[in-house]
Amino acid sequence: MRVVSGVLKGRALKAVPGNTTRPTTDKVKEALFNMIGPYFSEGIGLDLFAGSGGLGIEGLSRGLDKVIFVDRDKKAIATIHDNIESLGLQSRSEIYRNDAERALKALKKRDFLLDFVFLDPPYRKQQLIKLMEMMVESNLLAYDGKVICEHASDIVLPPKIGLLEQVRHEVYGIIGITIYIWNENKREDI
Repeated sequence: MRVVSGVLKGRALKAVPGNTTRPTTDKVKEALFNMIGPYFSEGIGLDLFAGSGGLGIEGLSRGLDKVIFVDRDKKAIATIHDNIESLGLQSRSEIYRNDAERALKALKKRDFLLDFVFLDPPYRKQQLIKLMEMMVESNLLAYDGKVICEHASDIVLPPKIGLLEQVRHEVYGIIGITIYIWNENKREDI
């Protein structure tokens, strides 16, 4: 595993020990970031179900200001800490051991507006729709915020989830990527 592009291009990343996580392949990571960037001048990201932290670290390497990493697995959190420290990204990262729903509730209390949310839950325990509904209800996304879902290729997500509209869906072998954008024209509190 490595950082694919940006200021940290080519730097190695540790994987989570064991077989409880499934790292995003370099090919899929490159395609995903080409769809949403590929580079950024600012922004706050959330890497939910972060595993080794590969997606969030890629975002930082490509210009995001800050990324919040969340995973409930102790080994994953230790791996994220190792990767963040080895790359010198401590000042631009927050790392929490928590489940996804609690993490979203905690972010709501902090009044975060997220520009990018990376959702890569275990394929057999899909909760993508429920989590996106929580994000919509909590107004966690910036006006042009994007939610990037990695899932099994046979999963079909709806075209709209509240104020989130699907703008892209691609399949890479057994992996599906679906991207949603916050529809700012329908936001009620503007």
